[in-house]
Amino acid sequence: MTAITVGSDIRVELVDHMGTDRSVVNAARVSTKGEAAHTPWDAEKDPGLINYLMRDKHGTPFEHNALQFFVRAPIFVYREWHRHRIGLSYNEESGRYKKLAPEFYIPSVERNLVQEGKPGHYVFLPGTRDQYDKAVTQLSHAYQIAYDNYEVLLHQGVAREVARMCLPVSIYSSQYVTCNLRSLMAFLSLRTRRDAPYFGLGQEGPLATTYDSALFPSSPMREIEMAAEKMEIVFAELFPVTYDAYCKHRRMGP
Repeated sequence: MTAITVGSDIRVELVDHMGTDRSVVNAARVSTKGEAAHTPWDAEKDPGLINYLMRDKHGTPFEHNALQFFVRAPIFVYREWHRHRIGLSYNEESGRYKKLAPEFYIPSVERNLVQEGKPGHYVFLPGTRDQYDKAVTQLSHAYQIAYDNYEVLLHQGVAREVARMCLPVSIYSSQYVTCNLRSLMAFLSLRTRRDAPYFGLGQEGPLATTYDSALFPSSPMREIEMAAEKMEIVFAELFPVTYDAYCKHRRMGP
């Protein structure tokens, strides 16, 4: 039997991208200037236009760009991710066509483990070290048994799409995600928690601004938030003016 491996990382890598802040401006101005909209970046006027588009919810200019990510995460993260259907494209690794690797997710020691409250009004709090150690032990034990059974079925000639039924949703899978800025902003507004002012690019961390918190703070599952945070860093680096406007308007996309 194959020994499993476990990890706590959510991997997000930018594979390719198209467009800049200038793409947003040109898409907006073509309606009034036609071909003349295709002009160089104007550092005095163009940030104001992007801010106006964000503020007044003129969304389509933010769709004329693309970011393609490669993601490595447990399947239970994709269960939530795939609820974002508008403006996002997915292709995921398939257990019907390949043997899945013996790689499983366990929470890091920093992850909150204890839930208090009722649905819609609950919080997650740190657990004790004993709770964390017990969780890691039991999860790892269950994963090894599940993968052993998976390999037994494959060895017996059972189809991969049947044998994979043994496996839990904490097994790692891979996917490509392609989106535009408008869909990415909608994703980030739900999959990151910003309920207090925060710092960033050029100040104390990789993300921009000292603006106020999100207008509608979300309470995402930590694992999908880990992925969203990495995508947000890419957003801030490639489209800094658009990102600044998004934060200025309290993380409400157009």
